[in-house]
Amino acid sequence: MKSFVLFFLIGVLLWSCSDTPKFYSDNPNVAYFYKLDSVPKVYLYRDVARGLEEEFSRIYTVTDKEGEHLVVERYASDGRLLEATNYNVDSLNIQDHMVVNFKKEKEKSLLYKNTLFPMNLKNETWFAVKFKGVTDSTIMIKEVKRKYKRNRKIDVMGEKVDALVFDENVKLTVLNPFTKKEESRGASATSYFAKGYGLVEWHSANKQVHYRLERILEQQEWVKIITR
Repeated sequence: MKSFVLFFLIGVLLWSCSDTPKFYSDNPNVAYFYKLDSVPKVYLYRDVARGLEEEFSRIYTVTDKEGEHLVVERYASDGRLLEATNYNVDSLNIQDHMVVNFKKEKEKSLLYKNTLFPMNLKNETWFAVKFKGVTDSTIMIKEVKRKYKRNRKIDVMGEKVDALVFDENVKLTVLNPFTKKEESRGASATSYFAKGYGLVEWHSANKQVHYRLERILEQQEWVKIITR
C-alpha cells in the first residue's frame, strides 16, 4: 500500500511538472516576445491607415561562442534592410544594434542604453544608440522609451490574443560635431506585444501611421514577394 501511494505521488509530481510551461528566457514577460527558432520567420506588417505600405521583420536565432541570441531584422517594403537588433536570450536586453547608413553601408551602432523589452513592467525601458547621420558631418542619436500601460485582448490575424500595451516616446537628435549644432524631434506612439507572437502592432498617437501584423511568412515566400 505504501509503495502504491509513493508511486501515485511521484506520478502526480511528474504530471504537474510536465504541465508547467517552459520558456527560453529568464525574463518573466518572455511569453509576449518572439518565439525562439533557428528557422527564420518573416512578419509582414501592413499600414492599415494607408493600406499599401508594408514593412517586414525577419526573426531568427543564432548561436556563437557567447551563446544563443535572437535577431530581429527590419526591412522596408522593397526589401531594403533598415536595421537589425540582437537580443540576449537570457534577459531579452539588447546585445548590439546595426543600421544601414546613408551610404547604404551596414554600420554597428554605439549602444548607450540597451532595454526595449521590460524585465519588470513597473520600470520604463530605455534604448539609445548613436550612428552616422544623413551626411558625413553629422551623427544621429535615436532614443526609445517604453512604459507599460495595460494588458488587453487584441485581434492578431483573426484571433483574440492577450497583449502587453506600451506607451512610447521616440526621439531623434541630429548632431554636427564641427558646428556644435543639434536638432531634436520627438514623437509618441503605442506598441502591442501579443502572447506567443512578439510585436504585432504599433501606431502613432494620431493613428496616421498604424502598422499591424497581417501574415507570418516562411523565408521562401518572403523572397518571392520582395523580388516580384
